[in-house]
Amino acid sequence: MLCRLASAGRSRARLVAPLGCLVSRQKHTLPDLPYDYGALEPHISAEIMQLHHNKHHATYVNNLNVTEEKYKEALAKGDVTTQVSLQPALKFNGGGHINHSIFWTNLSPNGGGEPKGELLEAIKRDFGSFANFKEKLTAVSVGVQGSGWGWLGYNKEAGRLQIAACANQDPLQGTTGLIPLLGIDVWEHAYYLQYKNVRPDYLKAIWNVINWENVSSRYASCKK
Repeated sequence: MLCRLASAGRSRARLVAPLGCLVSRQKHTLPDLPYDYGALEPHISAEIMQLHHNKHHATYVNNLNVTEEKYKEALAKGDVTTQVSLQPALKFNGGGHINHSIFWTNLSPNGGGEPKGELLEAIKRDFGSFANFKEKLTAVSVGVQGSGWGWLGYNKEAGRLQIAACANQDPLQGTTGLIPLLGIDVWEHAYYLQYKNVRPDYLKAIWNVINWENVSSRYASCKK
C-alpha cells in the first residue's frame, strides 16, 4: 500500500518502504512545495497552505516515522500482536503522507481550465464531457461525510477512469486498487479558515488551480 508515491515539479516524494523492509528504511521527509504558500491565492489562502503543509502534512510524516520505528521493533521481536495493533496508525499516517504528496503537485498557480490531449479524450470517453466529469467529482467530494478525499483514479484492469471517495486519509490505491491521478482534500483543515463550513465554495474555487499537466503526466505514466 505504501510502496509508491508519484511526484512532479520540484516536489519529490520519498518512496515508502514495504513493511518487510523497515529494518533498512530511510526516514520519510516532508516534500517541498513546488510553489510559494501564497501562490494559489485568491483560491486558497497562504495561511491555509502554510498550516496545511507545514503543520498537518508534517504531523503525518512525523507520526509515520514514529510508527514505523515501533513496527520495526515489533518485527525484530516477532511480536505479531503489536504489529497488528500498529496497522491503523500506519494506514492513517502513511495515507496522509501519500495523499498530500500527490495533492500538492495536483495544484498550480498556473492551473485551471481543462486538460488537453489524451486525458481530455479519456474524460470525454468515460464521463461524456469534461463538464459532466467536473460535476460528478465535485458532487462526490461534497458528499464525503466528515473528513476524506474525492479522487479521479485509473482502473488499470478495465482501462478506464473512475471517480471515488475515500474516508479520512485512506489512500486510494491501497484501499480501492485505483491509481490516483487527481485528489481533492475535503478535510476541514484544507478550507475552513477561508471558506468556513461551505465546502461547495471551496470545491468551486479549487478547479481554478488544478494542475492538468501533472494529472496528464500521471495518466500517461500509469498506462505504460
